Amino acid sequence: MHDVPSYQNQQTSGEGSNQRPDHLEIIQEIAISEQPLPDDVPKQQEPVDDGHGASSEPISALQAAWNVTNAIQGMFIVGLPIAVKVGGWWSIGAMIGVAYVCYWTGVLLIECLYEDGVKKRKTYREIADFYKPGFGKWVLAAQLTELLSTCIIYLVLAADLLQSCFPSVDKPGWMMIVSASLLTCSFLDDLQIVSRLSFFNAISHLVVNLIMMIYCLSFVSQWSFSSITFALNINTLPTIVGMVVFGYTSHIFLPNLERNMKNPSEFNMMLKWSHIAAAIFKVVFGMLGFLTFGELTQQEISNSLPNQSFKILVNLILVVKALLSYPLPFYAAVQLLKNNLFMGYPQTPFTSCYSPDKSLREWAVTLRIILVLFTLFVALSVPYLVELMGLVGNITGTMLSFIWPALFHLHIRQKALNNFDKRFDQGIIIMGCSVCLSGVYFSSMELLRAINSADS
Repeated sequence: MHDVPSYQNQQTSGEGSNQRPDHLEIIQEIAISEQPLPDDVPKQQEPVDDGHGASSEPISALQAAWNVTNAIQGMFIVGLPIAVKVGGWWSIGAMIGVAYVCYWTGVLLIECLYEDGVKKRKTYREIADFYKPGFGKWVLAAQLTELLSTCIIYLVLAADLLQSCFPSVDKPGWMMIVSASLLTCSFLDDLQIVSRLSFFNAISHLVVNLIMMIYCLSFVSQWSFSSITFALNINTLPTIVGMVVFGYTSHIFLPNLERNMKNPSEFNMMLKWSHIAAAIFKVVFGMLGFLTFGELTQQEISNSLPNQSFKILVNLILVVKALLSYPLPFYAAVQLLKNNLFMGYPQTPFTSCYSPDKSLREWAVTLRIILVLFTLFVALSVPYLVELMGLVGNITGTMLSFIWPALFHLHIRQKALNNFDKRFDQGIIIMGCSVCLSGVYFSSMELLRAINSADS
């Protein structure tokens, strides 16, 4: 069907560098490249750098795969065993099916960058604006929602883990304690610092995954695959599907990732194998966790550990990971807000966040503190991990990863598509809308039930 397009057979300048930009640099470049331009500025002109931007060296296919894997193999895999417990083989099928769809929609999104073998657009937002002028603002809104929701979920997750270790303090109390430590993110304005935090986050991620998998494998003799059922609960399955979609959302930075590759012709193959690897790992991790703990499986797999001392150790590593994870989406959200609202007249509605000497203004720091407190307020209002992940995945996840890439591809590339390709795009749009609408309804119902249950 969609073979590797010939227009991707191009070399990017600077092939001699082997430096690997991390996930942060890709997100930072998105924030810069998607800054709105005033009407009198030519389209080709790059936004003016205020001294706080970032540039990326060309990367290999292996390095690009690392970035994609870093995006879709995040901390939220700790919730996959509960997904297997609730949805059984249907959840496992969703982990595989969503990976397949997200791979293809990623390919479709990249195809929208080109016309007649020439790259005409650079970002997700430019694709959206070409589809319909002004539609790019919806993409930016979805991205901002996704980033802030990720921050909120980190707070909920950290509080869950800490309360399980030290129940004398309730969950809201732990959220406030964690948020107090994260107020320092308001002063982060150095890419190098955030990059180092992201590096240590990756190390802690590998450590805790290794610990949990070795522990689960030590109980292999007690596994019973018959405990994974085909039973279908229509009330909970859409929430689980949304949770899975949330874990695969990476489309927002794919155009920039492809642009930074040394050999863009390798993008499709890179995307395919990174999603295959992600699907295998997610399925294996989810099954191992559930087969080991069975009906005792908790929302966070580490809370299922029977030994309290061991559970505290693993949970504290996960809490450290959550604290190290929070600055990345928070910083990216701040950059989006800055580049779309606070770059000064006439580019944006408000004055610049930076004084002439490039230092951050006091009111800008205050706004960042308010943003941290906003994530705390929402976390306190809806402190339910699985339900919140499911709702966000069913709203922004399906839009960014299912509906919009296929819709844009069908509109932009319609003259080059055969009937099968058109039906394929239409099928993804219909499926995405169905998942979105049903997921929003049932996820909202699950969230309301959780809230009512807590109040009773």
